[in-house]
Amino acid sequence: MLKTAYKDDAMGKTQVFEWFSRFKRGEMSTDDKPHSGRPSTARTHENVEKIRDIIKEDRRRTIEEIVELVAAKFVPRLTAEQKQGHVEACCALKEVSRNDQNFFLFPRMKRDMKGKRFADVAEVKEKTTEALSSISKDEFRQCFEKWNKRLDKCISVSGEYFEGD
Repeated sequence: MLKTAYKDDAMGKTQVFEWFSRFKRGEMSTDDKPHSGRPSTARTHENVEKIRDIIKEDRRRTIEEIVELVAAKFVPRLTAEQKQGHVEACCALKEVSRNDQNFFLFPRMKRDMKGKRFADVAEVKEKTTEALSSISKDEFRQCFEKWNKRLDKCISVSGEYFEGD
């Protein structure tokens, strides 16, 4: 009813329940509690000045070009436990891939079949067979090699974050 009357200005159901719980516990503030993590905005005086300078230098730059010049990439800081978890997961995946080379077929097959509806199990089997048959041996080999290369890279950098191949 509030959504009908106030449209986008109405508070969502989840927020109403959250505030109700807070008030019930005796908290009377509607402000969010401070939390750690990345700030929700990158609008700082320094960034505004950088953008102004870039635009003064060349007004024909696209927004994408400006973002490339100003925005820093977010690189996660991993704990020792997370790094060790990455290494263990990569080792486990390498073991699975040694024992079951069909393991690498599923993401491709899923992509081909995603969002489709099937009348019965027989049709699922038929479409699965078609999807698997459409994967060439060369494509399968390349996929397998890329996965193994990436797993090896993860292991060689001791679970640290990395991008690309």
